[in-house]
Amino acid sequence: MRALVITLCAIGSLSLAGCGSIGQPLYPALRIPMRAPDLTVVELGDQLDIAFTIPPMTTEGLPLKEIGGVDLRVGPGQATVGTLDEWAASATSIKVPTPTAPGPVHAMIPVSAFLGRDVIVAVRVSNPKGKDAGWSEFKTFSVRPPLVDPTNFHAAADPKGVALTWNAASVSQFRIYRQTEQQTKPVLLATATEPNYVDVSAEFGKSYRYTIQAVRDKLESNVVGPESITPINVFPPAVPSGLTASIGIGAVELAWNRNTEANFKEYRVSRSEEGGPFAEIARGLDGPVYSDHNIQTGKHYRYQVVAVDQDGRASAPCAPVEIIAP
Repeated sequence: MRALVITLCAIGSLSLAGCGSIGQPLYPALRIPMRAPDLTVVELGDQLDIAFTIPPMTTEGLPLKEIGGVDLRVGPGQATVGTLDEWAASATSIKVPTPTAPGPVHAMIPVSAFLGRDVIVAVRVSNPKGKDAGWSEFKTFSVRPPLVDPTNFHAAADPKGVALTWNAASVSQFRIYRQTEQQTKPVLLATATEPNYVDVSAEFGKSYRYTIQAVRDKLESNVVGPESITPINVFPPAVPSGLTASIGIGAVELAWNRNTEANFKEYRVSRSEEGGPFAEIARGLDGPVYSDHNIQTGKHYRYQVVAVDQDGRASAPCAPVEIIAP
């Protein structure tokens, strides 16, 4: 009997040794959202446009699966702020619907209550139990009278593409956005310092939508537009420029600058003898040169050139050049 007891005790000791030691107890994760790292404030028209991102991880490095609430506030600036609690108590709370998942968040608030004042904007994000990691970085912003929206925005076909014009009440920069048939949303095309712009990258026969926005420092007007247009080419080629005439071997040599229109077809040359009317002497010229061999010594000649496109539209004639054949 004693031998059996000793054997059972030995087996029990071996079993306990195989289970290992008992570690420290694991506490449940708090799942507190991280602070918003990228709070920005812009005055957009008569609203403060506030944006930030809720990170996808908790302060413990776990995926953030549930958001309890967003506490966004606009309060007194540095000159009047006391303790953090005093600032929070005096700040205006901005209602932000609780997001269902991490990611970008936008909120808008009228600037009317803050005109002419410096304000501080901050946000904190809590878990369902109301726990948070603290306020984001404080953003100080000077609220100014809203930037007036551009007016009389208009888009029209232009020989170079699409011409945009508008009126502006104050000196500003202007953002120009364009959307093509292949794009799902407008993209920034260019910035301008004057209330006009020519989109030279636009192609005739294709459809475009344009919007514009005035910008000055951290002030932005509302986006104006859209103006939709499918530009049609109804314009003749540009008048040829730089025409020169020189004496060659038994000929008058003409040269001028090349036209750059996409639908250019040809040049036509006209000549006047001894002050008489101009008459066409050549057509179908691909390049900006021509040699006139049909000349007589001592005669006075004048020359001019027109450009013609694929649709038969002709430019006005260029300024004539004169020469006397040797």
